[in-house]
Amino acid sequence: MDLSVVIPMFNEAENAQRTLQKVDEVLAEFGGSYEIIPVNDGSTDGTLDILRGVAERNKKVKIASYPKNMGRGRALRTGFKQSTGELVISTDADLSYAPQYILELANVLRNDPDLDFVLGSPYVPGGGTQNVPLHRLWISKLGNKVLQHAFPTRIYYSTGVFRGYRRRVLDSIELESDDKEIHLEILSKAIALGFRFKEVPAILTGREKGRSKFKFKKTALSHLVFSFFEKPMIVFGFLGLAALALGLLMGLYVAYLRFAGLLTPGRPLITLSLLLILAGIQILAFGFVAIQILSLRKEMLRIQKDNKELKRGLQAFFSRDSHE
Repeated sequence: MDLSVVIPMFNEAENAQRTLQKVDEVLAEFGGSYEIIPVNDGSTDGTLDILRGVAERNKKVKIASYPKNMGRGRALRTGFKQSTGELVISTDADLSYAPQYILELANVLRNDPDLDFVLGSPYVPGGGTQNVPLHRLWISKLGNKVLQHAFPTRIYYSTGVFRGYRRRVLDSIELESDDKEIHLEILSKAIALGFRFKEVPAILTGREKGRSKFKFKKTALSHLVFSFFEKPMIVFGFLGLAALALGLLMGLYVAYLRFAGLLTPGRPLITLSLLLILAGIQILAFGFVAIQILSLRKEMLRIQKDNKELKRGLQAFFSRDSHE
């Protein structure tokens, strides 16, 4: 299969049929074999029945489904696992990005063999938004600004589902996330493994039908935790340097009082300044340990990738041998 399009769906009865129809119409221009994989993420509104009806009429639609809602991450992992395309594109069920962009992402990967995956981005120069509620837009832009500091290279839009991958990227990564943090997990692991990517301008449009599944508190917390784990020195460094600086300033003040003859024996400032200095050094040490742990994590990801490639090679060898 040349191309797989994975579409996670949870309670998208109002969009499911229209989305699959429009995606299929666009993919007719693809110029290669393709499959559309809608993933029913435990919908309770009849989405699965609609998907089954479409799949009966269109053999290119291959449904993945499970009974309980598990989150977008689980839906994407399920879709990726069942996909067979050399290129895999994931997109929203409400067509927040026009289906024509699917072809654009596929063509970017086809025309540049050095690229491993691409990100559809409304915030990269050339992109934009239309009819997106202001509060959602503000939250999204602020969140992505914060997340820019978590990655070694600048990424304008790291939280979107609209992306295209080469098969080797997905085959090399062991994904674990069940919710929207999967987008950050993929970026983190793919970049750590040296895969090359590009952001492609796209227009993000507001949802026309159905209800948004966005949960601010849960999403914001997961993004903050991700930023901390990716760049722990931002927190440890700030707290450690702040404590160290405050302790040194208090120590200088105590020294001034001592030489001015104003220091009262037993004042707690001496003890407090020493405690702050020691705490600052300790917190900075935690930061350096965290950096070493990140380095070990990257090494483990590379070993994991090599093991997966070796396993696939052995499977291909024995499969060919058995056919012969």
